[in-house]
Amino acid sequence: MTDSAYEELQNGGFGPATLELLRRLVHQVRRSTGFPPPEGHTVWSDDAAYDVISAMLSQEGAGQRFVTTCFTQAADEASLERLFLASIRNFLIDEAKKTPRGKLRRRIARLMGEDTAYRKLPGSPPRWALADQADGAVWQGDLDDLIAHAAQVRGVGITRWNHSGPTPQQTVHALKTILMSVLRHAQGAVREEDLAKVLEARFELLAPARFTALYADEGTVAESVERHAAAVAPDPTGSEGVAEDIWQRLSPNERLLLPYLDKDAHHAAQLLEISQGHAAVVRSNLKTMLYHALSADDDPKAVMAALLRRCGEAAP
Repeated sequence: MTDSAYEELQNGGFGPATLELLRRLVHQVRRSTGFPPPEGHTVWSDDAAYDVISAMLSQEGAGQRFVTTCFTQAADEASLERLFLASIRNFLIDEAKKTPRGKLRRRIARLMGEDTAYRKLPGSPPRWALADQADGAVWQGDLDDLIAHAAQVRGVGITRWNHSGPTPQQTVHALKTILMSVLRHAQGAVREEDLAKVLEARFELLAPARFTALYADEGTVAESVERHAAAVAPDPTGSEGVAEDIWQRLSPNERLLLPYLDKDAHHAAQLLEISQGHAAVVRSNLKTMLYHALSADDDPKAVMAALLRRCGEAAP
């Protein structure tokens, strides 16, 4: 075995030394930039790094040519490392841009970049602060704390979320309201990736459709309303109509959580398979929305019963 990847490529081609160098450099890039792990992995590991390398080698129109291209431009092992490092970074940037969160990051970066109230810090990973905050202030706290704070911001919501084209003004206002409040709470610059996660949690922007069987434990909200539902005939112009309007406004996670509102955030996190901070946001938003929607109705129990019936119908 040769001592270095440069010597290995010089003596015949891609081999274990080159693979080991690429693995090490993938980890170096992801640690310094905060890129998410590749599809199929929830955390970074050597397997995730090898999947990145495999994806780079199998790119249509490029493939293993990136290795030989870097080698022909290199003069020694150090310059080969720098060229590989740039190639890996560019590849991970391109991959991140394709993900839903990557698209959300680009949208909020564009919105903040057009507003003098926000300031982007130089360097990597990208961080944003409020323009009037101290230059050296960088937030290093718990992401769940920012998510919980965002959940407490009332009076904003998103009714339209377009995946292309201009962002609706009401949506811009909602996003900036949360960003402003979260950055003020953080008292320093926050990673762009973390800001995207906060907005994702607050507005359920990237939540995938979920279909999971629902079971009502003894003592849950479901049990109390189901007893009432048995005696109530569906009324399309009354409680059924109100329930349908509410149902259409619920996100997939909110529909899943609806029968378990008496459970705590820990239970919600297990049910939804998300972090406890994110689950607390979903639970809080759902309870607030139901409170306002049901407080104006003459028969809130009948509306809840109709909503619970929809939960059962949505389950496979």
